[in-house]
Amino acid sequence: MNFTRWSARLPGTQRRAAARTETGGSPAQRGESSVPAARAERTAEHSTDSADGADGPGGVDGLPAREVLDSVPALVALVHGPDHRIAYVNDAYATAFGPRPTGAPAREALPELEEVGLLPLLDQVLRSSKPRTVKSRKVPGGRSYTFTCTPVSLPLGGPATGGQDGGVLVFAADVTDHADAAERLRASERSQRETAVTLQRSLLPQELEQPDDLRIAATYQPGGTEAAVGGDWYDVITLGGGRTALVIGDVMGRGVRAAAVMGQLRTAVRAYARLDLPPHEVLQLLDGLAAEIDASQIATCAYAVHDPNEGSLTYASAGHLPILVRDENGTIHRADEPTGPPLGTGGWLHASGSVPLGPGSTAVLYTDGLVERRSEDIDEGVASLERALGGATGTPQVVCDRLIRALGVTADHDDDVAVLVLQQPARTGADAELFRNAALELLGGVEAAPRARAFATGVLASWRFPPDLLDLGVLAASELVANSLQHGTPPMRLRLRRTDRRLIIEVTDGDDHLPRRRRAEPADESGRGIAIVATIASNWGSRRTPGGGKAVWCEFALPRA
Repeated sequence: MNFTRWSARLPGTQRRAAARTETGGSPAQRGESSVPAARAERTAEHSTDSADGADGPGGVDGLPAREVLDSVPALVALVHGPDHRIAYVNDAYATAFGPRPTGAPAREALPELEEVGLLPLLDQVLRSSKPRTVKSRKVPGGRSYTFTCTPVSLPLGGPATGGQDGGVLVFAADVTDHADAAERLRASERSQRETAVTLQRSLLPQELEQPDDLRIAATYQPGGTEAAVGGDWYDVITLGGGRTALVIGDVMGRGVRAAAVMGQLRTAVRAYARLDLPPHEVLQLLDGLAAEIDASQIATCAYAVHDPNEGSLTYASAGHLPILVRDENGTIHRADEPTGPPLGTGGWLHASGSVPLGPGSTAVLYTDGLVERRSEDIDEGVASLERALGGATGTPQVVCDRLIRALGVTADHDDDVAVLVLQQPARTGADAELFRNAALELLGGVEAAPRARAFATGVLASWRFPPDLLDLGVLAASELVANSLQHGTPPMRLRLRRTDRRLIIEVTDGDDHLPRRRRAEPADESGRGIAIVATIASNWGSRRTPGGGKAVWCEFALPRA
């Protein structure tokens, strides 16, 4: 800082300067005096001192630098020459590290600087003649200092150097309190992040449900240590009747709050899924719930239902990224539409769409952390994922790992990543014999029930079921058909399906009134069919079909081989 330039701006300085200097010469030459005699004498004395090259009272050029450096509380050391020989250390430096011999090289006499890696920095400052600073380095003894190294010229050289020698002034400010406070803050942030990660992982499925017809794997990777945990989640829900719901979502925001909202939404999704509603109706319910949980929090979500009888994936999206499907031929399909705004915004009617998912197909549901990068548009990230999916083969878990690697997701990634991969295997040979389908159209009339019983008996016998399971299956098919004939409307269909784990019996009709189990009175002539089915079957349920009407189904667990 130029003290002379700044002192000229102090109050009164300009007036005194004007009093001493006038364009017509000195006051004596003009025959007048602008100051009393006493002040004139002092002014004259000051002028004489200035002529001798010394500042007046209050100047800094005359201060002894050695005494100033000795008295400052910061650590100061002065080294010179290529091996940084010690020219000076102040009292604070000697108190912190002990006295240092003058003339000794820094590598031998200043081991504390070598330990914090400062010697290479001294070389850089000496070569470049530019100051350098390193922040918050911990020295032996536990204290932390910020070191500033400034190039200086010292009158220590010989004639070849003009009497000057290159040196470095090392100035170390004690920042121990700041460093400790920063470390406590980092420890608190680490603790909060670990809490959020633990909460996040505890709210995710500990073990994915594995439907009969699909092979599913998922992975979740929290952001790196510099990123707070978000609210990414996924889930797999078996709906019964061979159908499976798949959901993935992302709560905007970070930390424990986002993870807590995620947990509430995931629980609500599982509850709504049990109602076996179409995907868009599930998102409609979630939208209202998200606004009630926290009006300031919004979330994206994709909800899909796989029906092996239809060979498709029916889905709805609330502001989420598109589902990708690779068919058995390797062609990638992007399920872009329909989509709506994120959950919690309200005032929007969601709609359902579908994408084919036949044998040999692979579908991927994911969150934005997989494809979003600050340096590129998110559509480019989705396109990169499509290319990666086109070459990612193997089991669902292998596909998950390959997609993570292909998209460059590492341990220090700046966002959470959730990926859900599902495959419908293309079964052949003996494996295909374990997955069979048979259907019968029922035209109504008195002959419908006997035809249904005969059809069920023949099909179950051809599938080589044991006699007790065959009898239970025929009884269940008969009761469901009788219930449909009495309370439903055409068209009616009986469908039998077996997997490697269960027998599924389903009856559809054109009436959308869902049956319920009730207690029949002794005198009642009806009302016992659903109760019988619920008693003999492992599970039963009903749902409305997309084109109108309903489906009533029941399942029987097959004995393990």
